[in-house]
Amino acid sequence: MNYDLEMEKQISNIPEGTELLLHACCAPCSSAVLERIANHFKISIFYYNPNITDEDEYNKRITEIKKLISIVHPKYEISLIEGKYEPEKFFEMAKGLEKEPERGKRCYKCYELRLSETAKIAEEMGFKYFCTTLTLSPHKNVNWLNEIGEELNNKYQTTYLYSDFKKKEGYKRSIILSKEYGLYRQDYCGCIFSKK
Repeated sequence: MNYDLEMEKQISNIPEGTELLLHACCAPCSSAVLERIANHFKISIFYYNPNITDEDEYNKRITEIKKLISIVHPKYEISLIEGKYEPEKFFEMAKGLEKEPERGKRCYKCYELRLSETAKIAEEMGFKYFCTTLTLSPHKNVNWLNEIGEELNNKYQTTYLYSDFKKKEGYKRSIILSKEYGLYRQDYCGCIFSKK
């Protein structure tokens, strides 16, 4: 499925200013995603990443997201919701999957963990839509992310916005914007396994 095209179809039927909860992994990925959709949606960024096992790294990334929010000025103001720092949930989820290769089952479960929490918060706070910046990365499985999002539509009273933000040179754009805004670009997803 062309998830970028699916997103454009969805957006064409969604009124401007509709509230969307955007799960964000980091500021560089968020930069290009916000450039793409922030003039259509009223976005709250949800920073929830229990996979980041180094607390200093976790805090560094959220500081960069705050910096990004202070720099960009789309049509609708962007707010930030800080999720709990819960690395123990990641390690619990990863039990038995420690030897999995990168982009394997452990990554799938990690996507599921983060998107499930995003959908839950979206429902609790009354957001009509939710999505994730994770589809911008060429290192993430876009099919898995969108399939998980679609499954969550059946569990929560919110709707997943399909995406493949790396399309239309989204990832390349994130590199350009990161340089322009002076954003810290990490070189691993955040978990101890990817760091190794």
